[in-house]
Amino acid sequence: MTTQTDLARRLRTLHTQPPLVLPNAWDAGSARAIEAAGAAAIATTSAGVSWAAGVDDAGGLNRTTAIAALRAICAAVSVPVTADIEAGYDDVAATVAAVLEAGAVGINLEDSTGGVLDDPAVHAVRIAAARAAAVAAGIDLVINARTDTYLFGDGSGTADRAKAYAEAGADVLFVPGVVDPSTIEQLVKESPLPLNVMVGPGAPTVAELTALGVTRISVGPAITTAAYGLATAAAKELLSSGTYESLSIR
Repeated sequence: MTTQTDLARRLRTLHTQPPLVLPNAWDAGSARAIEAAGAAAIATTSAGVSWAAGVDDAGGLNRTTAIAALRAICAAVSVPVTADIEAGYDDVAATVAAVLEAGAVGINLEDSTGGVLDDPAVHAVRIAAARAAAVAAGIDLVINARTDTYLFGDGSGTADRAKAYAEAGADVLFVPGVVDPSTIEQLVKESPLPLNVMVGPGAPTVAELTALGVTRISVGPAITTAAYGLATAAAKELLSSGTYESLSIR
């Protein structure tokens, strides 16, 4: 029987064998579909979990709802799961304990709250709290430290944040909002941590990103957005013209 310790070890090993490609799930059904497609591990998307719960992203989700979705996802698949816990829902240690109890073996922890970039020292404290909670639980948690420097600005200070987050106990640096090859290449050189980027249409391919030195690649809420986009288009077509072409398998 595969234990949580086994899953944690597997997720950490996958980071040493790039590229680690992580399609993002938002519920048990999407997680099972992603596993069936061949994913070696699954990441959750807080945006997708929020939308599935009928609340807004970036502030609408709470720990109870997030953990309930995570528990269902972990129970539905046999591969390692890493959980997007936003900024930790006020009490990082309690959230990480709940994440581990749900069966996940990794987290994304972001350095912004309420659409505002936090001081790096604040986020370093969060990361240290997450690591301490994982050590207390006896699980080798993979901590993906997300920095929103490029989402909310010009990216200045990213390298300094990476160093602070590494010292606090992070394992990976996640920099959403960057798809420019030269910028990615520079981040790989400057970061003391392996780099995770978020991709979508128009971004470099997995092979191109791997050649640039990227270790981990995820799509955030892109799959969720596409799924809900299809649901909206199909419903509109059905209710207007009474046809079903949107549902054709492509």
